[in-house]
This record gives sequence, C-alpha cells and structure tokens, in this order.
Amino acid sequence: MVRLLQHRAPDGARRVIAATDGAARFVRGFSDVRSLAEAAIGRGIGLAAALEEAGFDDAVDLDAAATAGELLAPIDHIDPAHVVVTGTGLTHLGSAEGRDKMHRAAAAGEKLTDSMRMFLEGLEGGKPAPGAVGQQPEWFYKGDGAHLVGISAPLTMPAFAQDGGEEPELAGIYLIGPDGTPHRIGFCLANEFSDHVTERHNYLWLAHSKLRPAALGPELLVGDLPQDVRGSSRIIRDGAVLWEKPFLTGEANMSHSIANLEHHHFKYAGFRRPGDVHVHFFGTATLSFSDGIATQPGDVFEIEAAPFTLPLRNPLARAEPEAVTVRAL
Repeated sequence: MVRLLQHRAPDGARRVIAATDGAARFVRGFSDVRSLAEAAIGRGIGLAAALEEAGFDDAVDLDAAATAGELLAPIDHIDPAHVVVTGTGLTHLGSAEGRDKMHRAAAAGEKLTDSMRMFLEGLEGGKPAPGAVGQQPEWFYKGDGAHLVGISAPLTMPAFAQDGGEEPELAGIYLIGPDGTPHRIGFCLANEFSDHVTERHNYLWLAHSKLRPAALGPELLVGDLPQDVRGSSRIIRDGAVLWEKPFLTGEANMSHSIANLEHHHFKYAGFRRPGDVHVHFFGTATLSFSDGIATQPGDVFEIEAAPFTLPLRNPLARAEPEAVTVRAL
C-alpha cells in the first residue's frame, strides 16, 4: 500500500515522497504529485510502475517532516482555478440522522424530509451492479484550489459565518487526462468544513454552507480503498478534548459505491476538461454539531484513521469582515 506526499524543504524546494509501511523515500525527478500522475498517464502506466521507473533517493522521517511543517496538501496545481473541489452527502449508513434533525423543521407536515427520501433512495440504488447506473447522490460545490489547506493550517470561516464545523471523511483525488478521461490518483483523509447552522436554517442554503475551505491530510493513498475504514474525530479546546467520536467510512459503511459517486460527478462534460484536478469528498455520518457542540475560534479539529499514518489537525479561525462594493462600469 503506497502513500504519496508532497514535501517542501525550508529553502522552498519541493519533492514527492513515496511511503509504505516499511519506509518513506523521496521520489527521483518529480517535484509534485500532479507531475508524477501526468507522466504516468503519458506513458500509459499506473502510478506504481511510474514510481519504479523514477527510482528513489534518501529516506524521510514523516513525523519529523510533519512537525517541521514541511508536508503540504497531497495535490495542488500551479493555477488553483484548475482545481475543482466538490462533494456528495447522505452517502453513509446513518448519515441521514443528523441531516434529518436539521431539516425536519423546514419540512413539517411531511412524512419524510427531502434528506430522508434521498438517503433511502441511496440505500436502494446507490450500489448498482457492474455496468449499471445507480441512484444519483446529493452533490455540492465547495470551491477551487484556493479553498484547500493542508496539515496544521487554519480552517478560516468568513466573518459572516454562523458556524464552523468539522466533517471527517475521505476525498478522492483525480486528474483529467489529455483525452478527457478522469484518472483517480488516490484517496486522502479530509475535513470537509461546513456551516451547519446556516444549513439548518433552510436546507436550500446548503450551497451557501459549503462554500468554505477544506483541509486535506498529507497522505494520498494509491490503489483501492479498504472496504472498512475506521477513525476518530475530536475537537480540542484549550489543550483538552472537548468532544470525540469514532467515524466509519469505506464502502462497507456507505449506501453508495465509490464508482457510483464518481460516475455521477464525471458524467458532466464540464468536469472532464483535460489537465484539471478534482478533489471530491465522499461524505460522513459523524458531526459534532449533531451532538450539540458549538465550535469557537481557537478550537482544533483532529482527524485520524488507518491506513493513514499521520493525523490531520487544523485550528479554527474567523476572518475579519470585508466590505464588498460592486462598481458599475
């Protein structure tokens, strides 16, 4: 099981790290994961073969590199506008409960909320047989590459936000090839940060609640995702654990297959533009907000899950107000 990381030395020089359970080493000849993936696509080979062709240099202490702040988010682009950050919700077993609590007041008098109907449709049709098209999930847009932060960087909510809440999950990382084919590079641990108070007010405000930054763990898992991924999500306030809960992901804990979620994203031609990078979040069933936690600036979100070896930690911050004026030309 290979994990790819992006490293930046104190002098600014960048390199790619390939890590296994046995060792972590610099990859020869590549400064970023996107370039490595482009080379593999151009050669018509997989990432494992591309790594073997490139070869390796010195060993790396990942814990020391993380402590020194030398590990970046595992994917980026020289032009952040060519990174598309999106996601799907109500994809996990049990994920409807928290969302249904938020939306029930807006759907008073109905037998089922829109959230619960979508969740049940996913249970019924989210894992189609090979070659078949399953039920489409909820889908949302989060931003572009400028909205992504890495390990230890702050998750900054805008001044007008009503909440800043964690969403521990996995994200798929993709590169669109020259012929428009989406290529999955791998999976990473992620915090799909959202404004749950805004969403609770009216579920039609979901789009507003998702226009926030998101954090990516430093390790990009190459190959198949384990069926059962188990981790922990916690909030630390003033050095002590305020809230902690396990979270489950992987297809064994989901109402949709990864392939079905990928199909319903990349079926749109606009998401198959050659050279673009896509970061797509697969959803979660675990939120501190559902347990009545109100976060505040200075809180630290901490997410960890095997087979990833490094935790994702990000402090919560609030941006200063900005005056925005539209000028007529």
